Amino acid sequence: MAQVTGTFDTFSAIGEREDLQDVIYNISPVETPFLSNAARMQASAVYHEWQTDSLAPAASNAVVEGNDASFATASPTTRVGNYCQIAQKTVLVSGTLDAVDKAGRKSEYSYQIAKRGKELKRDMEFALTQNQASSAGSSAAARTLAGIESWLATNDTKNTAADATATTPGFSSGTVAAPIDGTTQTTITEANLKLAVQRAWTEGGDPKVVICGPVNKQYISGFSGIATQYRDNPQVGQAVIIGAADVYVSDFGEHQIIPSRFNRERTVLVLDMDYWGVGYLRSMKVSPLAKTGDATKALLNCEYTLVSKNEAASAKVSNVLAS
Repeated sequence: MAQVTGTFDTFSAIGEREDLQDVIYNISPVETPFLSNAARMQASAVYHEWQTDSLAPAASNAVVEGNDASFATASPTTRVGNYCQIAQKTVLVSGTLDAVDKAGRKSEYSYQIAKRGKELKRDMEFALTQNQASSAGSSAAARTLAGIESWLATNDTKNTAADATATTPGFSSGTVAAPIDGTTQTTITEANLKLAVQRAWTEGGDPKVVICGPVNKQYISGFSGIATQYRDNPQVGQAVIIGAADVYVSDFGEHQIIPSRFNRERTVLVLDMDYWGVGYLRSMKVSPLAKTGDATKALLNCEYTLVSKNEAASAKVSNVLAS
């Protein structure tokens, strides 16, 4: 039916209040699986060091009666280290913006501080899990920490075994070089994941955590070693089929499969978390800055490094397909 002539409607009226929800929707992910699982440690210098050691290989050990003792030269510990990296975010909010009536937050300054803190945590997770090299830096260049991929030199399981171009130099002479990616990538295989677990276990590790990107999480969910393909649902009293592998079972135990949005998709990390930590020279802190006008300033920063207590306890599967 047509509108009655003379109807005063919303198209003509002036003064209708805006309908803006008093909430802000933000879907950006804040989960940091490695940072959340790594041990928190204390650093006291910009170059944080620790020592690693290993036992002599097991061997047949038999001597005759009355044997006179002979002495083997003891092997020294290995001294390794990583540089602390400074990460920062800034906030600058005008006095007027903080004073006006806003939807979804009362204080713009507080909202921006909370938002920058989450961003800083994401940046830390990104750096810790990448193929970044360590660097001492200079007055013109920032110090950088070596990420997990760069440390994992002993048990680098190349998904494409024939790709000789892929190398991981690891720690040498005080720094950790970035690994060189292979030129060929293929879909991750269950055999290579099992090989990575086996190699870490043989070295003495117990890699219970597998961190991978979303593409490889789905590939791994299709492996035959997933713990179960159904789960009892107490609400309906029957089994529910699941299509994801949260736990993978190998000959060396159960391994939690954790998807990450921040590590590189082309590398699957197989980690013994007992041998990883994050050392803080300065914990995350909010420092108000001096006012120079009608605005409020703040600096958020954190100085930290990755501690690879013994990289041989973990492994990686490199050169996997990222799509």
